[in-house]
Amino acid sequence: MNKKILSLAGPSILANITVPLVGMVDVAIAGRLGDAASIGAIAIATMLFDLLYWNFGFLRVGTGGITAQAYGKRDLEGAAGTLVQAVGTALFSALFLWAIQYFFVETAFLVIDTTDQIKHFAKQYFYIRIWAAPATLSLFAIKGWFIGMQNAVSPMIVDITVNVLNLLFCLFYAIYLDMGVQGIALGTLTAQYSGVAVASLLLLVYYRKLLKRVSVSKTFRFSKMKNFFMINGNLIVRSVCFLLVYSGFTSLAAKYGETLLAVSTIMMKLMLLYSYFVDGFAYAGEALAGRYIGARDLSSLKKSIKLLFYWTMVIAVISTIGYTFEGEALFRLMTNNNIVVEASRSYLPWLIVIPVISCTAFLLDGIFIGATESKSLRDTMIVSAISFFASYYLFQGIIGHQALYLAYTVHLMVRTVMMALMLKPKVYGKLSSV
Repeated sequence: MNKKILSLAGPSILANITVPLVGMVDVAIAGRLGDAASIGAIAIATMLFDLLYWNFGFLRVGTGGITAQAYGKRDLEGAAGTLVQAVGTALFSALFLWAIQYFFVETAFLVIDTTDQIKHFAKQYFYIRIWAAPATLSLFAIKGWFIGMQNAVSPMIVDITVNVLNLLFCLFYAIYLDMGVQGIALGTLTAQYSGVAVASLLLLVYYRKLLKRVSVSKTFRFSKMKNFFMINGNLIVRSVCFLLVYSGFTSLAAKYGETLLAVSTIMMKLMLLYSYFVDGFAYAGEALAGRYIGARDLSSLKKSIKLLFYWTMVIAVISTIGYTFEGEALFRLMTNNNIVVEASRSYLPWLIVIPVISCTAFLLDGIFIGATESKSLRDTMIVSAISFFASYYLFQGIIGHQALYLAYTVHLMVRTVMMALMLKPKVYGKLSSV
């Protein structure tokens, strides 16, 4: 079982190490442009994309869970049909995002309180990167499908390709061609379409015969799409709650000024950096939970979850040690602005507590996704999002900007407790009759 876990988690971790580089490279290059406004603009623009794309997170998580269960049942034709449904939904969704882009941005800046300079740079970034929507959403679907098919190597190849090219293109456009924030957006756009090209090639190499057996017209019939949208409807609500928490973190930080917005932007990137290691095991949990539920194998399901928990705790402890001794060094990698670095010191202790508090929540997310327990995931995120805002407004008058970090920690604790209590009835309960 450990071998199966590591064969899935290992490539996912290697890929995930590069995933935060999309945002971190954008922020780091903006940090080298010389002013806090550039960092703040990337933070705001990235938040706007989160508001859009996180609503479509179901394209990855829903596709992965449904596919994994089909794989466990050995229904490979059904699994292939899920990929076609997911990519078709992704392309239709991208057209919708293109249609509403102007209205969305202008409405967003009616409620986002920031400086004119940050607003100007953020709009420049957004109106270029939005044209990558078909590529970005299709990659959600394809990578989720690969995970469901117990193939962690292919999404690793895609992610590494996207993120290495993102670095190179952003440096080329923003620094070498001196395009500034616009160059960062153009680099990200180019890298996303390159990723789709690589993903399509991998599908043709490994799954050409399987995909040829899929009837597109039959796949998009209502009877075939019903289960896909029933599961994903709950996941959309979950995604909305996620973006409320993470965009809320950024928008609330913006009212404290450019310096603290820059601090909060970099701190969030660093707090999520550790999670990409844990998510490797969460992806393994997603694939294995779906597989063993589909195969009706309760013993293997329980064994895999127990071992996944041990691996996740090891990552959390190592991460806590790393943040304890190298937190400020990591922060300095993101910016050379001494004012921002100085302002960050009182917030660095949050990096130390986050891994142990959040690791179980991230792992259980993957397990519940594999079990297609979308209703439980929805309910958990609704309660945790409420706890985030309640905690912030309760304590912001007492501890100020620090209340943001307390609220983020509270929402993670709520997620952990709720899913831990639901694990036995909602996940193991699916196979209780075995």
